[in-house]
Amino acid sequence: MPEMEILMAGAYPEWDMVDLEANYRIHRLWEATDRQELIARVGKDIRAIATRGELGASAELMAQLPKLEIVSCYGVGTDAIDLSYARANGIRVTNTPDVLTEDVADIAIGLLIATARQIPQADVLVRSGQWGSVAMPLVTRVSGKKVGVAGMGRIGKAIAKRAAAFGCEISYFARNEHKDVAHAYQPDLVALADWADFLIVIVPGGQATMKIINADVLKALGPNGMLINVSRGTTVDEEALIAALRDGTIKAAGLDVFLNEPKIDARFLTLPNVVLQPHHGSGTVETRKAMGQLVRDNLAAHFAGNPLPTPVV
Repeated sequence: MPEMEILMAGAYPEWDMVDLEANYRIHRLWEATDRQELIARVGKDIRAIATRGELGASAELMAQLPKLEIVSCYGVGTDAIDLSYARANGIRVTNTPDVLTEDVADIAIGLLIATARQIPQADVLVRSGQWGSVAMPLVTRVSGKKVGVAGMGRIGKAIAKRAAAFGCEISYFARNEHKDVAHAYQPDLVALADWADFLIVIVPGGQATMKIINADVLKALGPNGMLINVSRGTTVDEEALIAALRDGTIKAAGLDVFLNEPKIDARFLTLPNVVLQPHHGSGTVETRKAMGQLVRDNLAAHFAGNPLPTPVV
């Protein structure tokens, strides 16, 4: 039996599980009928947590694992991991940046096109046999429009590159201006929304960006504007968004992320002007294999005493 013991917060794809179980003693927290009983029984021997971005690792959980050395996250977002606790207690944290950049940027543009051109609605019209008896409404062009990008990290830059290929004018919001970005910087998110035809959100999650897309931003985006969110559900005030979609404050939205995933607010399901995705921005075979490999590489490097490939803490 492998010596190193790892607590897994949630399932990984089978190809990752096979490799992990061949090299470590794995404890499957998500399968435990009584999670506290499992932690009480094995917690004293756990040296690593393997988690996913949306599951994270709380201070409460880490405090129950006295030998914990590292939290390796399958995903780029670490807002659900208590980084302050990890730093204070010498616990390393890693994530999987870069490998998912292209796929998340792809889905952002895909959601934008699907929302503006009403591709899901057109599919329903054809499948239901209404084509010929019901006219498909005219939709909104994407090419040549003004795209506001809220967040200009790796993924934001990749989104901007794709939007530019559609002949779109691009401006962005970020904590600081990026000197390596040629697009116009707008430090005021409301002003960006007022300027944009489409607002794509890719800011990090966490307290600093909680409900950053609020009623004021949506009002500025306007009745012809569309919101695309591929960041975190916490970044959007969902009450304000649902109201804006219902009363025409904005025209439409395309969402890959939500609060309370997967049990999202049921009101979204009744709205005809929103395209819904099951938080699947990085959900390609290619990217998920690369993400899992990076998680495993970080764990292997840590236990071998080598530099971590992608450290966060």
